[in-house]
Amino acid sequence: MMKIKFNGKELETSFKNTLEFFKSVSENENDVWIVNGFATKEDLNLNENDELFCIQKNTLPPKDALDAMMRARHTPKLHDKLKNASVAVCGLGGLGSHIAIMLARSGIGALKLIDFDVVEPSNLNRQAYRVCDLGKFKTEALKEQIKEINPYTQIEIETLKIDEQNLAYLFEGVNIVCEAFDTPLAKAMIAQNFHKFYPDTTLICASGLAGYGDSNSIQTRKIAKNFYVCGDLVNAAQVGNGLMAPRVNICAGHQANLVLELLASKE
Repeated sequence: MMKIKFNGKELETSFKNTLEFFKSVSENENDVWIVNGFATKEDLNLNENDELFCIQKNTLPPKDALDAMMRARHTPKLHDKLKNASVAVCGLGGLGSHIAIMLARSGIGALKLIDFDVVEPSNLNRQAYRVCDLGKFKTEALKEQIKEINPYTQIEIETLKIDEQNLAYLFEGVNIVCEAFDTPLAKAMIAQNFHKFYPDTTLICASGLAGYGDSNSIQTRKIAKNFYVCGDLVNAAQVGNGLMAPRVNICAGHQANLVLELLASKE
């Protein structure tokens, strides 16, 4: 007999390999089998303290099982850091909507979503909304969507326009803030004023992501202590050089990836 963990609970088993074990607990060959954080149906040797999950197709696992599965997938130490973190996303357009979804998929424990606008047809070419979201506030539409992706992420929404007055209190208790505005004036306002109120909080901004092609010119740059900018710093949206989904998503990926990198490096 050896001790393993199965679906988040300790279990003693006499099975020596994963294939035999899963066949004993799973009646459907389409179920997802996860061994030490990896989805696999290879026949592997079972070892003491291995962690296994069997997730039924088309079924939402219990909260404890899903959390334990995600913890294994992300590695426990990283998952715990992400789960205990709070991240704000300012502006929920092409950048912000995708940043928020990527962070929710990655297991961020709490998201604060801020925007004042509603979903319009012109948003659908690059933003993470659907036709059924038209006319809804972006905050509410995105909250609904994220709850379908990761129902265990805590989501707080603020349906308002950020200005120098409310900036002073909106981000208390937040670890990292992602700026995803679509106007130069709004970007300049938060970049110039944010650290007056939150000197120890990281701000990740974006600049230069319009058009298409030249993917590798989008980079992540550290500008100052607790201040980063993602983008190419050149390509602004203008007539003949609009915002296209792929390049917007590349920049959103840079911002979300930096969030994970910074949280992972925290002691």
